[in-house]
Amino acid sequence: QEQLLESGGGLVQAGASLRLSCAASTRAFKSSILAWFRQAPEKEREFVASINWNSNTDYASSVKGRFTVSKDDVYDTLSLQMNDLQPEDTAIYTCAAGLTIGTINYWGQGTQVTVSS
Repeated sequence: QEQLLESGGGLVQAGASLRLSCAASTRAFKSSILAWFRQAPEKEREFVASINWNSNTDYASSVKGRFTVSKDDVYDTLSLQMNDLQPEDTAIYTCAAGLTIGTINYWGQGTQVTVSS
């Protein structure tokens, strides 16, 4: 059963913006933490951003100041606004939910983001 479903990926040029969305089941959305991870070709999956139940946010240093994570408690949706995208941001972006960043219970399927130079 699908618990998290991402949308909003695509192909953009450097400097452009994209907004990713993740529709979550109620059970997944009520997790302590909601997060975005990404995996570039031939690289390990890495943490991008998170938001907890109290709306406290955290970001990887590589995206801080460019990306903004948010959640909609009415529609159980997690979002990631990505500005000033760079080729190094090219990756499959996946939303996740769990107790902590190290204890993820739910993973989405991922959405591709490609940034051309």
